[in-house]
Parts: sequence; structure tokens; C-alpha cells
Amino acid sequence: MKLNCFVVDDEPLARKGLKEYIGDVDFLQFAGEADSPLKATEQVSSGNVHLLFLDIQMPKITGLQFFSSLQQAPPVIFTTAYPQYALDGFELNALDYLVKPISFDRFLKAALRAKEYYDVRTQNQQQDSAANYLFIKVDGKLVKIFYDDILYVEALQNYVTVHTKEKKYITYLTFHSIEEFLPQNLFIKAHKSYLVAISKIESIEGACICIGQHALPISRNLKDQVMEKLVNNRLLKR
Repeated sequence: MKLNCFVVDDEPLARKGLKEYIGDVDFLQFAGEADSPLKATEQVSSGNVHLLFLDIQMPKITGLQFFSSLQQAPPVIFTTAYPQYALDGFELNALDYLVKPISFDRFLKAALRAKEYYDVRTQNQQQDSAANYLFIKVDGKLVKIFYDDILYVEALQNYVTVHTKEKKYITYLTFHSIEEFLPQNLFIKAHKSYLVAISKIESIEGACICIGQHALPISRNLKDQVMEKLVNNRLLKR
């Protein structure tokens, strides 16, 4: 698996250097760049970026502020000329923190750390593929939730709400992390803020998925994908 890498940095030479480094590592793949976080939001949040190289000191909004604002944030490696921001970066669960000027040796160590992260996650998903539940932390305790009880998952800024048949649970997670964990054959992303249990869908009305009294929006850019997965050859016609 090649990791799609996106670079956000307001310095052209810094972007150029990272692009060259990415091209020299066989398990990395350059997926795009931006000179401002404000120009990168859509691409970084698309779910197609596996690894984000993000500068910290930039005009208008810092890399730390930008990353904190993302509802669906990919794993990040911060790149900066200011080592004093390292603690802030790691508090955001950064995979690594590279201080400019960045040597290739140091870059490769960070890249290998990212590869290890994905290797471990893939292994865990394979081991857990037979499981039919998950645990989330709610109010200081671990709550076990069976997949079959979940109606849908909703993103709420830095939190996620898991709506079940009986109640809803609010937990401090990223939407991206729970999207990656839940089986894709059982759940579908219908909107940037909603992950829906396929078996609980009762109808599709216009741009909404209906589950009981809940009407959940379907994103315009995801509608074709949603319809393909849900309906495909199952639509009966006269």
C-alpha cells in the first residue's frame, strides 16, 4: 500500500523539498500540495489523504489551528522551523515533528513511523474482522456497543455521537477514526458528518436517508457513491 501524502506549507522551497523526499520513498505517493491551509481543507478532509505534512507558522491560520479544526483529520507530521511547538504538535497526536531544515534521514524515520502506524492498524482490523462490537469511552468508563445496535454515527466538532436503538453515546473521538474502524460492508458514509448503518436504512427520499424518525442528509459529492452501494442492482423496475 502506498500512502497518499499531501503537503501544506507557505514556502515554495519547503514544498519542493518534501515533494522530492516523498518521491524517493517507495511506499509514499505525492497526492498534492497547498501554500495555505485555507486552500487545503477540502482535499485534506476528503478521506483520500493518508499522511499530511503540515507547516505550523503560516499567515492567517497556523497549522496547529488548522489541524484542530478538521473533523476528518488524517495522520499528521508537522514541519516547522520552530522546535518550541513540538509539545503542541504531539498533544494533537501527531505521528512526528520535523524541524527545518529537514534531512532525508530524519524524513525517512518519520515516514517509517507512518508506515508502521498503518501496518499495525491494518493488522488490528484483520484480527478484529470477526468481532461484532466496539468499545468507546463515555464519562470515564468503557462502553461496549454491538454493531447491530448502531443506527448512525454523527460528528460533532471534536466529539462523535453514536446513536443506537436505545440511546446515544457522546465520546471524544475523531469521526475519521471511527469511520476507519467500523466495517465498510455494514456502514456507509453518506455525509461528511454522518456514518449510517446500512441494515437500518428504511428509505431514501431525495437527498435524505431515513431511519425511523431520523432524516440524515446525503452529501452531493457522495450521492452517486451512496446510491451505487445501497441500490445498485437491487432496484426493481417494471
